[in-house]
Amino acid sequence: MTFWKLVSDAAAASPQRVLLADDHGRSLTTAGLRDAAERVAAGLPVRPGTVVSWQLPTTIEAIVLLAALARAGAVQNPIIPMLREREVGLITKAVGTELFISAETWRGFGHAAMARALGLEVISVDLDGLDHDGAVANTLRLPTGDPAVLAAPAQSAADCRWLYFTSGTTADPKGVRHSDESVMASALGMTEHLGFGDGDVYPIAYPVTHIGGMTMTAAALRKGGRLVLLDTWDPATTPARVAKHRPTILGTAQPFFRAYLDAQRRHGAEPLFPALRTCAAGGAPTPPELLRELVEVFGIRGVVNAYGLTEFPIATSPTVDDPPEVLAETVGRCSPGVQVRVVDGELRLKGPQCFLGYTDPAQNAGAFDDEGWFRTGDLGEVDSRGDIRITGRLKDIIIRNAENISALEISDILLKHPHIADVAVIGLPDPRTGERVCAVVVPEPGRTITLAQVAEHCRAEGVARQKHPEQLEIIDVLPRNSMGKILAQQLRDRFA
Repeated sequence: MTFWKLVSDAAAASPQRVLLADDHGRSLTTAGLRDAAERVAAGLPVRPGTVVSWQLPTTIEAIVLLAALARAGAVQNPIIPMLREREVGLITKAVGTELFISAETWRGFGHAAMARALGLEVISVDLDGLDHDGAVANTLRLPTGDPAVLAAPAQSAADCRWLYFTSGTTADPKGVRHSDESVMASALGMTEHLGFGDGDVYPIAYPVTHIGGMTMTAAALRKGGRLVLLDTWDPATTPARVAKHRPTILGTAQPFFRAYLDAQRRHGAEPLFPALRTCAAGGAPTPPELLRELVEVFGIRGVVNAYGLTEFPIATSPTVDDPPEVLAETVGRCSPGVQVRVVDGELRLKGPQCFLGYTDPAQNAGAFDDEGWFRTGDLGEVDSRGDIRITGRLKDIIIRNAENISALEISDILLKHPHIADVAVIGLPDPRTGERVCAVVVPEPGRTITLAQVAEHCRAEGVARQKHPEQLEIIDVLPRNSMGKILAQQLRDRFA
């Protein structure tokens, strides 16, 4: 099945079902998405195979454009809005962008001007004036035309139609090639394990241009459920606006969870999210202390921690009904059709959502082993039930005096300290030991933390001496990307 056929089938099966809502009082049904996408496809100078890069915030326009480009048979390259000249220049050059679609300006930045300066052909969308009181009604700010001019939809679901880029937390982002089949297969973890479907309301506060946006769109089209699109994120005000939609699932990374917890505490004893049935995490590990807090404050059974990569989205996920220890300590079992094995501690995967390869063919050789298994770069274990526990990243292993130390393990332990609000543990070059363990700490407001206190905490937690941080750096906030992942390379560069 192609993605466009999924859109068409959903519209035919339940045309009046509300599929999308946003933070501006707008909504769109499945039939509305199909019809709007056809009009927009007809209004774009796009033919089958045209490479279109686009950079829109998480609005209804973004999902309509996504579907319109699928209808037109384009090869589309969604770009996260926070990226700027350097990254956008690298990406558009790597994919050979023929058309760039973006907001003219968004949150004070001239996206269209940036693209023009890069020498790209640009179609801009005027998103100025969007507000939160419903004044914009259901108007969509995209070019349109007569669908009668469109050619027949593409029939192959196996061709490369999607070009996503990795988040680039430690190096320049890598281009990842996907087909309709592979990106749509990622939705199975959400529908079959999380149970996402009819009656669910899921707010999307992360960039919908991330591959997770496509995952959730496919899940909602396939099984039902409503996506609430949030184009801006303000931890002080957005959670209250989210609450008006009566979400059943909240996600998806540490900054969002913290804001929802703070909003509930401000709200008082009455549940702010009375329809909530679970929280879903992904994109970055969720610290154990935060998981415990979510369970206690929201009265849920646990947090469903899905696991995947841009190259292999939603590879694993627990179910909502799994035992609490599975929800707290693992990323669940393989999604339908996925296989996993562990080689020298590294998780390797096969399955229908595996990407087609990188845009730079030279990067493919190291991505797969001799038997065709994708090398995730993640360290993990698989127990007798098939549940998978992530123990770290190959590149986040600190080698001190020839001993391997997991940065993730030490980070989780340090987050238990009452004076530490956030922490990243990194390895830094050391002439004596090869690498040394450095803790980069954000203290709780009004608190201080010393290296001696960190050492005492590690001793109290039973951490072997060779794993204790030898360097402590205090900062106000950890640098993170839009999915909550800590930008470790920035910290290494700063403190090396």
